Amino acid sequence: MTRRTYLIKRVLQAIFSLWIIATLLFFLFRMGLPDPTAALITEGLNPEQRAAVRAQFGLEEPLWRQYTLFLTNAVQGEFGTSFSYRAPVADIVWDRLANTMILMLVAIVIAYGIGVPLGAWLSWRRGSRTDTAGIFVGLMFRSAPMFWTGMIAILIFGVGLSILPTSGMRTLPYDATGFWPKVLTLDFLWHAVLPVMIVALYYLGSPLLIMRNTMLEVYGEDFIEMARAKGLPERDILYRHAARNALLPVVTQLAVTIGLAAGGQVVVEVVFSWPGLGREILNAVRTSDFPLAQASFLVMAAFVISLNLLVDILYTTLDPRVSFR
Repeated sequence: MTRRTYLIKRVLQAIFSLWIIATLLFFLFRMGLPDPTAALITEGLNPEQRAAVRAQFGLEEPLWRQYTLFLTNAVQGEFGTSFSYRAPVADIVWDRLANTMILMLVAIVIAYGIGVPLGAWLSWRRGSRTDTAGIFVGLMFRSAPMFWTGMIAILIFGVGLSILPTSGMRTLPYDATGFWPKVLTLDFLWHAVLPVMIVALYYLGSPLLIMRNTMLEVYGEDFIEMARAKGLPERDILYRHAARNALLPVVTQLAVTIGLAAGGQVVVEVVFSWPGLGREILNAVRTSDFPLAQASFLVMAAFVISLNLLVDILYTTLDPRVSFR
């Protein structure tokens, strides 16, 4: 199989998977909510007014027609009107997604930037007290509930020391006409410190432990023995030879982590009142705002599928031994 054929096949598989997810979301929400506009219809409305509300949101159309319109609009990035906000769902989703991704990506970069080299170094110090302490710290933060570590951080840095804000993205009131004017300020960075720190500590354990364990397996390979026989420095063997071949599982985990990050960490966003997509999904489910909820889930699925596709492509670059078969 040629590289081009492989790429076409994987792209078609990704599109098919996304179509299956979109179909499931469409029918699950409509089966779970026989009358999605019930939260909008008050007891004082007569039948004509109730029908007008349903018609406003396109729910008087046959189900097959609603499904066709949903897929057509989704391809164009249109997801209808939010029941709660009475505003285009796409505008709400992209705004909350941007808030989430700037928080999650910074935290993930910090976690993997520290975890990958630290995991490689711990594998070199295998069996030492340093190795034991590193594994303990990684497992501790990975196992600790984020709402607990978040509240502890708020108590220490927000309440006790009073040096960091404990909620929101900016100090209210503020005037910002767009996304970048809103985030490119010291006030925003100051508000992001605590949630970024909590998310980074939570994700730190995965790259650290995966890199360490994979490095221990790579150490037994023949090319490592050959490098040592050539007299290469141990540090070069560690980072230039072993680490590159141990990166594949880390890259896979990174792609999944970033994809899931599109949905945000609901707990962190609720604890720190961060206006992200995860918090918005929770509110949408509570208020039966199914256009907003299904669009949010669909965006999450698209991120995960796209990044998994990207990883499959990167595999052949990181390790030429990977076959297209």
